[in-house]
Amino acid sequence: MQLLLPLMDMPNDASVQLGLVDPGVQQIAISPVVVRNLATANNGPRRRLEFLLTASAIDREVSDQNLASAEVLLDRALGVAYDNEIFHIEGFSTEYFGGMAYLYRVVAVD
Repeated sequence: MQLLLPLMDMPNDASVQLGLVDPGVQQIAISPVVVRNLATANNGPRRRLEFLLTASAIDREVSDQNLASAEVLLDRALGVAYDNEIFHIEGFSTEYFGGMAYLYRVVAVD
């Protein structure tokens, strides 16, 4: 599984300010991860997945990206690349034990 983040380094010229330049994405591999299929409504998205991410894997990426928290990392993410598909992040939550985060649940749809 890979998180897709926007690239932050952009040239400072008029084409960027007008939105004529694609900023690109940075792919960050996250592991270990457990992927579960979730039920979908008949008129809902074709595929809905839940990604269970360990806090240690997310904390490592938070540090590498020089971000304030796991929530900032997941808020910045444009989506998730998994099984040769791109999924939109529908939401995420944090599981705690003893006041410490140990698991992040990310729900994504295609």
